[in-house]
Amino acid sequence: DPKALATHPDLDLVVIASPNETHAPLAEAAMRAGRNVVVDKPFTITVEEARHLAAVAKEKKVLLSVFQNRRWDSDFLTVQDAICRDLTGRIVLFESRIDRYRPEVRDRWREIPGPGAGLLYDLGPHLIDQTLLLFGIPDSVQATLATQRRGGKTDDFFQLVLRYGEMVATLGAGSLVSGGSPRFAAHGERASVVKEKPDIQEDQLRAGVMPGSPDWGFDPDDALLYDGVTGDTRPVTAARGDQRGYYVALREALLGRAPNPVPPEQGATVMAIIEAGFRSEKEGSRVVAELTKEERAAWAR
Repeated sequence: DPKALATHPDLDLVVIASPNETHAPLAEAAMRAGRNVVVDKPFTITVEEARHLAAVAKEKKVLLSVFQNRRWDSDFLTVQDAICRDLTGRIVLFESRIDRYRPEVRDRWREIPGPGAGLLYDLGPHLIDQTLLLFGIPDSVQATLATQRRGGKTDDFFQLVLRYGEMVATLGAGSLVSGGSPRFAAHGERASVVKEKPDIQEDQLRAGVMPGSPDWGFDPDDALLYDGVTGDTRPVTAARGDQRGYYVALREALLGRAPNPVPPEQGATVMAIIEAGFRSEKEGSRVVAELTKEERAAWAR
């Protein structure tokens, strides 16, 4: 019984990495039993569920955090550092994609129609969360979703356009992309920085490389900086990725020495933007994600 396990008296922390539609009920049961909780992405199915969980965490005085592990990926950290160092000048176009070639529709809950199924729920939280960290809350959201594979029944392609005044951020993922799509590109007034290949930690695990080993998280694929003023191209050394950083930060938060690495208000914001994306696809227009003042404050820079 998952709820019995989540409320077991010997547990101090419950980590929920079950099918998406079970996240909210399991998290609530664990918190009402006095447990601290980590919820995998997507935090919930709806923003209403996310806000309810945040309220329960406050009521029960427990820590509730969202596992946005890709904040600690090499590709993101590399581009984040380049932007923070102002290598490109004012950003006007930001592109972030996770494309794959997976032509076969698999018999698994992510690809069976139902609450929380589809690619926007699966990969959208990563791309949205990273973009919010870089640029804050967008002015508007516009989305395109499609089912492109033969036999597919859920969205296996999406593109989100987030507007930030004159700056545009395009986030997307596809399931029939064989190559040629960089993980990140940030174009500024002076230069562009492009990170071609994604973080390697998952590949390292599959190859038997363990976290903490000397080579863990070292990315051989440097980003490239294309200088529009001089015409020069030079490498930007890839940062070291280490998703264990989330749990290091979580430990410090549980001990009262640091803030929650991904508070529920940030998770709720991501869900609000996903909901805005579905609404945009249905209406065929830009929409504004409706956020509470607490959610806006969670991204204060």
